[in-house]
Parts: sequence; structure tokens; C-alpha cells
Amino acid sequence: MPAHVAENDSTPDPTSTTGTTGTTDPLAHERAHLAASRAALRGMREDVQALDIRDVTADWVSAAVLQSQIDDRIKALADLPHTPLFFGRLDYLHAVGGELAEGADGERFYIGRRHVHDAAGDPMVIDWRAPVSQPYYQASRTNPQDVGLRRRFGYTGGELTAYEDEHLTDPAEAEHTSRLLQAEIERPRVGPMRDIVATIQPEQDEIVRSGLGGTVCVQGGPGTGKTAVGLHRVAYLLYAHRERLARTGTLVIGPNRSFLHYIEQVLPALGELEVKQATVDDLVRTGVEVRGEDEAATAVVKGDARMAEVLRRAVRSHVTAPVEPVVVVRGSRRWRVPAYEIQEMADELLARDMRYGAAHEALPQRIAHAVLVRMEEAGEAPDDRVQNAVARNPAVKAAVKAVWPAVDPAKVVLRLLSDAEFLAAHAEGLLSEEEQKRLLWAKPARSVKSAKWSAADAVLIDEAGDLVARTHSLGHVVLDEAQDLSPMQYRAVGRRCSTGSATVLGDLAQGTTPWSTESWGEALFHLGKADAVVEELTAGFRVPREVIAYASRLLPAISPGLAAVESVRESPGSLAVREVPGGAAELDAAVVAACEESLRHEGSIGLIAADARIPVLGAALEAAGHAYLAPGEETTAASRLTLVPASLAKGLEYDYVVLDEPGAVVDGEPDERTGLRRLYVALTRAVSGLTVLHAAPLPEVLVQA
Repeated sequence: MPAHVAENDSTPDPTSTTGTTGTTDPLAHERAHLAASRAALRGMREDVQALDIRDVTADWVSAAVLQSQIDDRIKALADLPHTPLFFGRLDYLHAVGGELAEGADGERFYIGRRHVHDAAGDPMVIDWRAPVSQPYYQASRTNPQDVGLRRRFGYTGGELTAYEDEHLTDPAEAEHTSRLLQAEIERPRVGPMRDIVATIQPEQDEIVRSGLGGTVCVQGGPGTGKTAVGLHRVAYLLYAHRERLARTGTLVIGPNRSFLHYIEQVLPALGELEVKQATVDDLVRTGVEVRGEDEAATAVVKGDARMAEVLRRAVRSHVTAPVEPVVVVRGSRRWRVPAYEIQEMADELLARDMRYGAAHEALPQRIAHAVLVRMEEAGEAPDDRVQNAVARNPAVKAAVKAVWPAVDPAKVVLRLLSDAEFLAAHAEGLLSEEEQKRLLWAKPARSVKSAKWSAADAVLIDEAGDLVARTHSLGHVVLDEAQDLSPMQYRAVGRRCSTGSATVLGDLAQGTTPWSTESWGEALFHLGKADAVVEELTAGFRVPREVIAYASRLLPAISPGLAAVESVRESPGSLAVREVPGGAAELDAAVVAACEESLRHEGSIGLIAADARIPVLGAALEAAGHAYLAPGEETTAASRLTLVPASLAKGLEYDYVVLDEPGAVVDGEPDERTGLRRLYVALTRAVSGLTVLHAAPLPEVLVQA
């Protein structure tokens, strides 16, 4: 049986030495190592703070860059008092190859969030991402990977209070479920999302450690840890490929600002400070202000992949046939390039399918080269300077302006949405007349600045912008809640990692937009990563078994064929479904009472309701004397109740959830399937308990199941 050592237990540890503490108490020994490790981390930080760069930099720019790097290093070495410095230990049966593993058999490594070494450079804590740490997550009785003992540590408020051992090569020890692991998963959630580095499971670890070169798509139901897996994969890639990603950059894309605020502390807790975060809207709103909103049917058309070809045709339509030759005057000589030859140059550039702006820059050089050929044939000896001068000649510039004029992406989209003839010319064979009517503005805008652009319009402008000039590509992009993107949004994200890789995270059953994807194959195609590996996580660690089973009643209606999540956590009494007799006032009172009941427990509480019900419930809470937070605001020990519109619940989690009127959540969406998917999201936000309250009948699919 494993040892589960409480604070006052002094059971000897057969694998421990007395060390500098002079005691055989294993808990005291581990606490001493923790104290020594924290002291070593402080020493590492002080060493960096003491660096004097005055004599090693040649100019103020270099000094500023170096000082910024030093400041970042100091931040990364900060000791967070309530975050365990290490959470596990590996005792190998033999020496492990490599520099860290020289010495006698039976080496020991403490596994933690970052590397810590003592003044002599010897490791005190090994970074969880290092190869020597991997058996902590992957070793098993069937494949112990030369690990004799795996020890997990339990903490309370940053203090080491317990440990639990697995002797992987001892046939007499029965296999067991780790109680410390279970307790860490169930620990009350107050504040932003925390890392799962201490609880990563083998199937999650395989995804986390997959290589930088390939794109990985993770299909995971509620509570399977897909978001955490994606964030930890970023941390691992930054560890394994730091120099490359420092040059090319990394980006995490989330569905909304509330979600990004919730996850923003995970990577800093792992020592990674340079990863940027954004929504898809943030990526594409670089040139226009979004002030309008589309009807769902219009947004579906604007988000359709066919719009990419409509835009391509519209941009290329600006190329026109030359009507006269170009005559370049240099000194007393006149050099003539006929119109048909300029047409051939334009045709060749079109055939190469270059970006419009690159071709716009190339055409004057092509014309200038044709002039230089004529000069050479006449016995002159022009060089590159002459060619560049000819390319800047007014006659050449005028010809280029006429044949291949500069294009403003926003103006192209403006004309498509305003000019029925222009749209019809470029949507022929692609969009039906009805679809074209949906795209056209009822009242065309006069200019780019006065237009009431929608979020979908901004994506179209981004696509047009990439047709003109290549979008900068990053080394790695994480795309979370990816099932909700339109094909055109996938293309916008794909441009940001066209020469890099991606981690795509989502759940097809939680698609709650009218344009949400039906398959990962289709989504990855539009992303430009059709060869991505699709992994499925089906083991649930967050949502109790009773709760996920209830929510899974919706799966046949919202995503037929998708496997239900199998929760590893049984929690009797975690689900309560209550019908409230009476009217709206009685329901509001019952909801407030359920929140008060939940507040008697530790941890965070989320009251989730249809968006239209939020003002009413907010007033009811205030009348009862309860302050509440909005999604994205950080919970604290003093303020633990968040009022959550169902439209913003995705990706969030709370210890206890009160769900108001499921039927209203469904009715708040444009169609029943989207509404049931929104309800599925709301039903799966709870970690410890879910209370469902309703006065109106429940959706039929829940009752029938």
C-alpha cells in the first residue's frame, strides 16, 4: 500500500537518507529539501539582480535590450510562496545517462515547475519539461522506465504536508488511485485558472511533448483538460525550442477576453512570460473599427470559404490591359516597350499567383529590365543603378499605376458590400443571388471610415490584406475553442502560422455559433493544416460523473456519434435538478437561495443563466445583499460568486454552479441545436456540484433520456 503521510506522521522513509537535517523523519527531510530549494532559487535570483552590464554593452540600445532580458529573467525566477516549488520525486533504479545523472546507482530527482540549482550548479529541482522528468507522467507498473519509486507531494497554502508513494517495481504493492492526485484536481478554485503540471496524465503528456514541427488537434469533451494541455504544450515547446520560438513568436488565441483573463496566469506560473494572447477579433481589427453586427444568416455567408475566391477575383480585377506603349526618355534616347509586351509581363505575374502587392512592386522592374535589354542591344552597358532609375521613371510609374494600381483591402470589401454589379461579377458561380443579397448593405457606406463594419467584415478585410501583402507568420499558435470559428476565421488564424505549427483545441459538441464546424478535417483544411494529427481526450477529470452523465443526454441531439466523456470522479450528491412551482418571482428567490447554499462550501460559485435573464438575476442578488462578479473578474476568498451569461460560460469552470432555467438558455439561441449546445456548455462548468433550477419545462431531450 502507498504511504500517505500526514503532518504529524514520522513513518521512516526507506529511500531517504538523514541528510543535513539529522533526522529519519521523511516529511521533515522533504521539508528541508523544499527550504533549501527555495533558498537556492533566491540565490539564483540575487545573482541575476547583481549583474552589472555597464562594461559589457557598447551602446544604449544594446544596454536597454540586455537590461530587458535581465528583468524578464528576474521575473521568471520569482518564488511564489503559495505555489509548490516541486510536486514530485523520482527515484531511479540506476544512473540516468547525461550530465545530470553522473554518479552512483539509485539517483533521485525532484520534479517541479522550473529548474533550480545550488551555488555549485547541482540541480535541486528538475524542470517538469526535462527528459529526465517524463517518467513522472509516463511510468507505470507495466512500463516502470527504470523508476523504483514515484512520490507525490501534498501541499496546504504552500506548506508541504503529505506525501504518497508508488513502488512501480514492487509486485506486492497493489495498484491504486492517488488520493493526493484526486485532492489536487478537486482543490477549490478561487482566482484564475491554475496549471495542471502536478496532475498531467499519460495521454495528456504525450500531446504536451509532441514536436514543434507538426500541428496537433485535440478533441476533448468538458473536463478533459484540453485547454490546460494546450497551454502546457506551449510551455514545453518554449523549453525545448526556446531560441527558435524567441525569434518567431508564440500566440494563444481564445474565444473572448473573459476567457483569456481566466487563463492568463497559467504560463507565467510556469516561468513563461513572453507568450501573447488575443482573440480572433483582435487579430483582424488592425485597420477598421468594428461598430456593426450581422444577422446570423449574413454572417454565415461572410464566413464561408467561398468568400476567399470572391475576394481573390475582386482584388485581381484591378489589373487592366495596357492601352499604349511605355516610352522612357534617357538623355537624347527614347526607349519604347510596346503594350503587348507589358501585357505579357502582367499575364506572367498573374500566372505566378504572386501576392498583388508583390507583383505591383515587381512590374516596374520587369519594364525596366526590358528597357535595359534594348540598351544593351544598342551597345550600351547599363548596370543595376540604371535599371532602378528606369523603374522610377515617371512613364514607367504611370504605366504601372494604370495596369497594376495599388489596392486598399478595406476599399475592395467596401465595394463588394455596396456595389451589386461588382459583387455579382466576382461571385458568379460561387454565391447564389439570395446569398449575394444577404451580403449587400441596405444603405451603402460612403467611405471606409464611415462604414459600420461587423466582425465578419474585418475577417474579409484581413483576407483581402493577405492577398495584397503576406501576413506575418509565427512559430506556434494555440487556438482554443476552435469549433466555433467560421472557415474564413480559420484562414485568418492559419495565416498567422503558415510557416509554423499549431495546437488546435476544441469540442465539436460545444459549437455554439451558426457557422461552427462539423468536423475537424474540414476545420484543419481551412486552417491550412490538413495533415495535422487529431487526438481525442475522453477521460474527464474536472466534471463529476453524475453531472457529465446528465449533460451527455444531449449528445445524440447536438453531435451524433461523438463519444461521451467518461469521468474518473464519482461524487454522489453532486447533481440536483429542482422544479420550482410558481412564477418568475419564485424562481428568482429559489436561485438566490441556491447561490447562498453553494456559498456555504469552499471555492468559486458560478450562477449561469440565459443572457436575457442576467439583469433580473443581478437585481435579485443585489436585493438579497449579495455582491457578484462578472466573467473575467478575478474571484477572491471574499468575493466568490460570479454571474455568468450563458454566451460567456465556455471555457470557464467553477467549484459549484447554479444553472437557471435551462429552457431559457436554449430559447436564447437562433436554433434548437445551437441552443442545446449552449446548454451542454452550461451544464458542464461545475467541478464539485451542479444545481439546476427550472420553472418552465426542461428541454424534451433531457427528460426523455
